[in-house]
Amino acid sequence: MQRKGSYVLLLHLPQSQHITIGKKGRVHFTRGYYAYVGSALNGLDRRIQRHKSLKKKMHWHIDYLLDHAQLQEVYVKENSDKEECNIARGFAQQLPSIKGFGCSDCDCSSHLFYGEQDQLLTLINKVEMRKMGDQSLV
Repeated sequence: MQRKGSYVLLLHLPQSQHITIGKKGRVHFTRGYYAYVGSALNGLDRRIQRHKSLKKKMHWHIDYLLDHAQLQEVYVKENSDKEECNIARGFAQQLPSIKGFGCSDCDCSSHLFYGEQDQLLTLINKVEMRKMGDQSLV
């Protein structure tokens, strides 16, 4: 049975740079830590593996950023409901974001947020996500 749920990718961008994000065009990213909020209601494990893959067809905004940023950790919350937008709205209340990133199919302002690593981890823990490698998720 395929797992369903929401996830957060914790990324580190080692240097500030402009990155072309598909049709969105060139976007400036400041060096530091980012949290990307997503969901996979048709196979959480498969979606995470796709994000981790180095060779893939560029489709989503996050694909372009992952070409430049280092994926630090993956956090998941199994659920049949699409919580991604609720999580993103909560992050948006406390963190700066990249406007329009990862949210072309909803009315959120963004699904990509940046801040200090500890700040991002605190918010991830608040929404009760668990690190992908935890025994409870294997």
